Amino acid sequence: MTTAAPALTDPAALAHESSLHGKHLLLGLTGGVACYKAAELCRLLIKAGASVQVVMTEAACEFITPVTMQALSGRAVYCSQWDARQPNNMAHINLSREADAMLLAPCSADFIARLAQGRADELLSLMCLARPIERVPLLVAPAMNREMWLHPSTQRNLAQIAQDGALLLGVGHGEQACGEYGEGRMLEPWQLLQELAAHFTPKALAGRRVLVTAGPTFEAIDPVRGLTNRSSGKMGYAIAQAAWEAGAQVTLVSGPVALQTPHGVSRIDVQSARQMLDAAAAQAQTADVFIATAAVADWRPAEVAEQKIKKRADGAMPALQFTENPDILATIARSDRARQGLLYCVGFAAESEDLLAYASAKRQRKGVPLLVGNIGPNTFGQDDNTITLFDEHGHQRLPTASKRVLARQLVQEIARRLPRAIQ
Repeated sequence: MTTAAPALTDPAALAHESSLHGKHLLLGLTGGVACYKAAELCRLLIKAGASVQVVMTEAACEFITPVTMQALSGRAVYCSQWDARQPNNMAHINLSREADAMLLAPCSADFIARLAQGRADELLSLMCLARPIERVPLLVAPAMNREMWLHPSTQRNLAQIAQDGALLLGVGHGEQACGEYGEGRMLEPWQLLQELAAHFTPKALAGRRVLVTAGPTFEAIDPVRGLTNRSSGKMGYAIAQAAWEAGAQVTLVSGPVALQTPHGVSRIDVQSARQMLDAAAAQAQTADVFIATAAVADWRPAEVAEQKIKKRADGAMPALQFTENPDILATIARSDRARQGLLYCVGFAAESEDLLAYASAKRQRKGVPLLVGNIGPNTFGQDDNTITLFDEHGHQRLPTASKRVLARQLVQEIARRLPRAIQ
């Protein structure tokens, strides 16, 4: 089943914050019903600040028209190697030389076989063969029926084109146009956008394992009520995505939020602070970096009512007693791995006033080398944020920007600060 894309910021802002800004991409469409997704992908690429040249096979034109793709890309679409619009009649040379990358989406089983065999009997396969292989990467987004995907010949061809230097982006799992269910679906447009963004992002955290907590916690009062906060989880999710784009293996421990899991990130859902501690502590055993962005409830009800608490006829208020929740950041920061320099811990402080004093004191109290402070009421649920970094040398305020931009800046800052034991 199709998954909805995460909410995007304003398109104009997105263009300037994306690693795709200014890139020229060649988008190749081959025959398959997934061509309808290529229209949305082209739109997202343009919004991310890239320029897109579309090339379609004859079979692709049976599923979506070149007119549609021309309208979305703002460029004439090429479909034939005999197209005379190029002055030297060599579109396969000229267009491939201009590209920063080539993306085949969708890429059919038949076209994968053509690539494996090195065939060049129409324009798109000719361009794949003629591209400067050391300078223009070829990214492949397969799309086909589950039986075709699992067939030994397809898997053999995939292995061959990977050996030849193609970057395989994998497939989705779910309902297919034929009515069957399984692997073989093309990744969703927003997932392919993240794959491309990751491709152009420096791999400052390559090989690292990053653990991120995000969102609010929910502390039950009775079966239908609970204590929580206004955290949307957007900052933590942006950090998880940025860490994955930077090459890390990312695990996201999330409280209850209405956000799509970033592509490539492993997500563990929890509700309460104690559940979040259990999940985070277990994952911290193998992590290199722990980033605690979650807005964890400081207290929880001492007892949870088994049934819904009813209003009393006399109007008396129920008496609620509270107990303190465990401190997730401090607990993990004091673990043996953190003390030995094997786990780099980053904290977050969401204050409502006097950020410099409270966040600086919190960093020292928690015992973490880096703490990120912000004014919670100004950022909860918003796409933009203003953050200040606190360390042993003082503090540094970063300019207000989207959470995507700040997440990428923070990831690069963390990578720079990693101790030698982790590097």
